[in-house]
Amino acid sequence: MGNDSPAVQPGAAEGRPTHGQRGSRADASIEERLAFADATLEERLAFERLLADLSARFANVPGDRLDDEIEDSLRRLVEFLGFDRSTFFGFSTDSNELDVLCSAAIGGVEPMPRGPLALRVDWYVRELRAGRVVVMQSLPEDFPPEAAAEAEYVRRTGMRSNLSVPLQVGGRLVGAIAFGAFRSTRAWPEDLIARLKVVGEVFAQALARKRADAELAAALGEIKRLKARLEEENAYLRQAAHPGAPKDLASRSPRFRHVLEEIRQVAPTTSTVLLLGETGSGKEVLAQAIHDLSGRRARPMVKINCAALPPTLIEAELFGREKGAYTGALARQMGRFELGDGSTIFLDEIGELPLELQAKLLRVLQGGELERVGGAQTIRVDARVIAASNRDLARAVSAGEFREDLYYRLNVFPIEVPPLRERREDILMLAWSFVREFSESMGKPIERIGEESMAAMQAYGWPGNVRELRNVIERAMILVRDTTLHVSLGRTGAALPAKPAATTLEEAERAHIVQALERTGWRIRGPGGAAALLDVKPTTLESRMAKLGLQRLR
Repeated sequence: MGNDSPAVQPGAAEGRPTHGQRGSRADASIEERLAFADATLEERLAFERLLADLSARFANVPGDRLDDEIEDSLRRLVEFLGFDRSTFFGFSTDSNELDVLCSAAIGGVEPMPRGPLALRVDWYVRELRAGRVVVMQSLPEDFPPEAAAEAEYVRRTGMRSNLSVPLQVGGRLVGAIAFGAFRSTRAWPEDLIARLKVVGEVFAQALARKRADAELAAALGEIKRLKARLEEENAYLRQAAHPGAPKDLASRSPRFRHVLEEIRQVAPTTSTVLLLGETGSGKEVLAQAIHDLSGRRARPMVKINCAALPPTLIEAELFGREKGAYTGALARQMGRFELGDGSTIFLDEIGELPLELQAKLLRVLQGGELERVGGAQTIRVDARVIAASNRDLARAVSAGEFREDLYYRLNVFPIEVPPLRERREDILMLAWSFVREFSESMGKPIERIGEESMAAMQAYGWPGNVRELRNVIERAMILVRDTTLHVSLGRTGAALPAKPAATTLEEAERAHIVQALERTGWRIRGPGGAAALLDVKPTTLESRMAKLGLQRLR
């Protein structure tokens, strides 16, 4: 009921307000006299000038000053027309509730506090929502029986008369303007109601512009944010792109060479690959190698870590979202599967994907179809999937933590990536590759690795695998002062318990021979050669190397 509470008179239900009987000419209030044909010209001109002035001042009023300007205008109307209070309401954009935007009152009458209307006046709101003018000359008698809450408010505050006019902009209900009388009853002539409605619609149009400007500013902000994010993703994708053929992954380990052979065989196909292995064992590097050897290498591989995003965001990251899908989704966003259309998408830590999203992923794998969050349109994508996990997915299926049908869909071509402790032949080779990498970036030339450091690295369990080895070398490169690198494993080795150094005699023998070969630069014969270092004949060493599959990679 505006700043008050209402009740409709007969005739108002059709949108045509009714008003009370006019008093004598001498006792009539200004608003009553304005309805008379014999109202003075000065009275009419003064009122028309007020309305014109109020309309003109809202032509270009800034949004941050709108509420104060409306409140000042309401105050001028109250003073000119002899009302006691006037209130401008807005309908909440996401509900049917009324918000008090501005209110002005004479001394002794409390204006309505700004904010959501605290009163529960369902009948009043329903009348305004229906576009009906609520006119009450004598309160609370004019209220219908269903307006019990409104009648109680009127009795409590002493309101005597009320007029509330719904306001529309472009055929859409925006708010309402209300006028109330507390000192005496008031009549509401139709000519006056028509003019007040015009003023109210000026307020409503200014409010609609303010809301539209706010929505536009929010949309532009979201576009700016998404543009910045797209630029970041493009930069990431440019860095992730590896034009041309990938570098060979060198290895002296028979087991890891078998993995590389499997990669070369599966890469040219479009089959789904599942990489299984411990954290840090190089699954992402192998996924990149598969992509670089495939027919999709012209486009960059798209990577996403399923364990790094909260469940509330990972669905939109994978499949995209539509504008308005949820609060804050002010623009459409493309998902990683759409970004990877025609390329490869790498799903790291697939075992951490929430169960409710596994069904959607299964649909993409089966039919290449997805729907954005909040959308109904089916989008077809052609993205090859390479998944990786450090979990035992078969056990997770048995425990009900991973969908069985998704597991079998991913398990088309599984590859077991061995941990570093099971490919000790590669430890020193990998160490030297990291040394060269950091030598270039840090400007520190290294000529050799200390013998005790090589022995320590060969004996260590490497629970963090290749990633841990790289971190150890980086730390040593930061601390090195000359051309000889000394690696300290004390602090690293204490962080996690070392896993068994070698599980078989053959592995121990292979590691011992490789260490000797590394120390001699893979020179077998002659003084200072590996055979002399191991105290065996060169032919015996060469025979053992052939049996163990050891050969120097050129």
